[in-house]
Amino acid sequence: MKFTQDFSAQIGSLRTALCSADAIVIGAGAGLSTAAGFTYSGERFEKYFSDFGEKYGFSDMYAGGFYPYDTPEEHWAYWSRYILVNRYMDPPKPLYQKLFDLVKGRDYFVITTNVDHCFQKAGFDKNRLFYTQGDYGLFQCSVPCHNKTYDNEEAVHRMVREQRGMRIPSELIPRCPVCGKPMTMNLRSDDTFVEDEGWKAACERYERFINAHKDGNILYLELGVGYNTPAIIKYPFRRLTAQNKRATYACVNYGEAFCPPEIVDRAILIDADLSILSRL
Repeated sequence: MKFTQDFSAQIGSLRTALCSADAIVIGAGAGLSTAAGFTYSGERFEKYFSDFGEKYGFSDMYAGGFYPYDTPEEHWAYWSRYILVNRYMDPPKPLYQKLFDLVKGRDYFVITTNVDHCFQKAGFDKNRLFYTQGDYGLFQCSVPCHNKTYDNEEAVHRMVREQRGMRIPSELIPRCPVCGKPMTMNLRSDDTFVEDEGWKAACERYERFINAHKDGNILYLELGVGYNTPAIIKYPFRRLTAQNKRATYACVNYGEAFCPPEIVDRAILIDADLSILSRL
C-alpha cells in the first residue's frame, strides 16, 4: 500500500534538490498544518469544544464556524475559542520547526493559504511570508467600510477568559472603530475580504522574489496543497517549472501527489503524510 512505501529514493532526491537549489519557494496548504497536529475533529475538538458540540450538534470545528448562532455573544464565544486554539497556541508536532531548519539561512519565500500563522511562530522571517487568505489573528470591518485590519490577540484572550455558558459579555462584541458595524475575521470567503497594506506589501515581495529567480536553479516545494484553490499555489508552481528548465517541482501530499507530463522529468512526487519531512 502507498502508506507503507519507504519513499527513500524520493526523499533522497528532495534532499539533493533542497541542498543544490539557489532559491526555494515553499507553497503550503491545509495538509501541512494537519500533519503538524492542527486537526479540527476528534480529540482536539472534544478537548476545546465538547460543550458546543453537545448543545448545537456538530462534531468538528469547521462546522461550528458556520453554525448560525442566535446571538453575537454566542458567535464570538465560539470564534474567540477557535482563534485561541488555532492561532495563538502552537501545533502539537514540531513539523514547522523542522521545515524552518531545512531553509534557515537560505534564499527562500513562503506562500500559503493557511491562516494559522504557524510559519512565523516557527521562526520564519515575516518578510518572506505571504498569507494569501488572511490571518486568524486579524479583525476587519464586516462591511468593510475601510481597508484596514486590527490585531485581535488581546480581545480574543479576554473573550475566552470572560465567557460564561458559551456566551461572551455583550460589551466585548468587537465593533468597527470607524462605522460601528460588527467586526469579522480577516479571512477570504467573499468579496468583503480586506487586502490591507501588509497584505499588499507581502504580495509585492513574493512577486519580486519569483521574478528574480524565475530563470534560475529554483525549487518549488508544494506541501499539503489540495484542489480547493489550486490557482494560488499548485498551478503557478507547475507553470513556472514548465517555463524554466532549471527548476524543480516537488509535491508532498498524501493521495494527491501528481504533476503534468510536461514536467515529470523535473518533478519529485511523494504520496505520503507530510510527517515524512522529518526524514530530510
